[in-house]
Amino acid sequence: MNVAILCGSLRKQSYNRKLVNTIKHYAPTHWTFNEIPIGTIPFYNADIEETGDPKEVTALKDAIRQADGVLIVSPEYNNGMPAAVKNALDWAASPPDESPLPKKPFALAGASPQGAGTVQAQTQIRQTLVAIDAHVMPGPKLLVGRVHTRIGEDEEKMTDESTVKRIKNYVNVFDDWMKTFN
Repeated sequence: MNVAILCGSLRKQSYNRKLVNTIKHYAPTHWTFNEIPIGTIPFYNADIEETGDPKEVTALKDAIRQADGVLIVSPEYNNGMPAAVKNALDWAASPPDESPLPKKPFALAGASPQGAGTVQAQTQIRQTLVAIDAHVMPGPKLLVGRVHTRIGEDEEKMTDESTVKRIKNYVNVFDDWMKTFN
């Protein structure tokens, strides 16, 4: 299975980057990963789109199109999804008749120092994906709250036993979810 990953945090050593690393570590061995950089995608602008997609947008759409499923791992900023995630989804959704998003299996995850994790960001991302007819995995949810207590600053992945158990279950359910649509 080819899994495309969008990491909503642009910071190299972010908690969400460490969550991506942990997911990769515990993913089924038949998965391959293609992480799609979203930090250099220009803000969506129909005037730019009329002249042709920028190369970063073409790469985004191609990676999603070639993926068996897409995993969005995102922090929550000010009770919502990061602008970089929304911008990437807006570009990928346009124009609608050429978008790679409809019918594509997606899973959402996120980590935050806040107790509720990234529930509000994930709700917004889910709302956007449902509006464009993507297949968003209904559960289990992967909301890693109080992440700073589950990982050391110098660690590259999460080692907290209960979190690892949840991640192992999550990747197995996403594997089944992708197989449903491929």
